[in-house]
Amino acid sequence: MEQTDGKGVPMAIPNEIPANARVVVRVSEGVDPTDHRMKYRDYVGHVTSWDGHTLDMIRDAAANGSRPEHRVTIDADTIITLKPVPERHFTRP
Repeated sequence: MEQTDGKGVPMAIPNEIPANARVVVRVSEGVDPTDHRMKYRDYVGHVTSWDGHTLDMIRDAAANGSRPEHRVTIDADTIITLKPVPERHFTRP
């Protein structure tokens, strides 16, 4: 599958992604058999390694506490978009 920028314009996946970079990755999960629409999943976290074929990262915990941080491995062929995102800052009121 060819990676796009979300608007249908082809996007090149970088050859190098520095370890500890915080990114958001959107992956294709294929067509839903019920509604026949494409399904996507977003992962936000810190890159642990990238070899051009497989992205390993530590996915951030959910902000509402419903999911702890955990390691994920993403195949480059499923990546639709990959963008850097700023660090999450925790502020208390």
